[in-house]
Amino acid sequence: MAILVTGGAGFIGSHLTDSLIAKKHRVIVLDDLSSGFKKNINAQAKFYQLDIQNKKLKNIFKKEKPKIVYHLAAQINVRRSIQDPIFDAQKNILGSLNLLENCIKYAVKKFIFISTGGAIYGDGVKVPTQENALKRPTSPYGIAKLSIEKYLHYYNNQYNFRYTVLRLANVYGPRQNWEGEAGVVAIFLNNLKNKKPLKIFGGKQTRDFVYVSDVVNACIKVLNQKKTAIYNIGTGEETTVNQLAKKILKISNKKNTIKHLPYIKGEQLKNCLSFAKIKQELQWQPQYDLNRGLEATMDYFKK
Repeated sequence: MAILVTGGAGFIGSHLTDSLIAKKHRVIVLDDLSSGFKKNINAQAKFYQLDIQNKKLKNIFKKEKPKIVYHLAAQINVRRSIQDPIFDAQKNILGSLNLLENCIKYAVKKFIFISTGGAIYGDGVKVPTQENALKRPTSPYGIAKLSIEKYLHYYNNQYNFRYTVLRLANVYGPRQNWEGEAGVVAIFLNNLKNKKPLKIFGGKQTRDFVYVSDVVNACIKVLNQKKTAIYNIGTGEETTVNQLAKKILKISNKKNTIKHLPYIKGEQLKNCLSFAKIKQELQWQPQYDLNRGLEATMDYFKK
């Protein structure tokens, strides 16, 4: 089956591409390489370097005729969205709409949207948070992701367009870009490697850290699902950023210092996702705990 993966040169997208190719699908990767890397792209994938806002996108749909679209391409830095909400909206909302319009025009059968469980709910919800919780995102990034979910509801209602939304917790693992992404694990491990302090903005805020191969497994699980659905993808475990830093230092047996800086206004204070719904409906659950995932990620960063 022909499958288009937007953001396929990025962290999660490249792992997903590898898995789809291993399952004998024909994969088309679309990426503008603003935060992804060409070296991440599987050699068996067809690659197009293009921004999802570009009007030439229709030519790729016309030529490749994808039946499934996994949409991961995005401006994914929460802090940048706070600094520049207009840029975030152009990339994450207008770019996604350009993609969706082409999906309708060229008869894509299903759209799998990689949303956020880390920024869509906001603070004040019960944790572990379920999919039906009140959504009050505190950043333009979270607002944009929620907006696309609402647009997907429109396209489903208007065109009977099938989709699945995966709301991810804080994903970490090999290939995560410590420069272009707000991935605290990757940032900490890069600082560890370069003997720099682990900088913590605040520190008491909690996150739900889910390993990248578990996320890819969830992406594969929903590929052939017939119904439209929304799922959280996380571990149900809260870890403070302070605890994460200490755990990384303990596992690595390094002596880097920890430098505390002021909390950045607009960042979520608590985040932890319930995966009960996808476990019940599709028998998915995380296979990596934080210790095992950190060890695997450290091995990658050492190389």
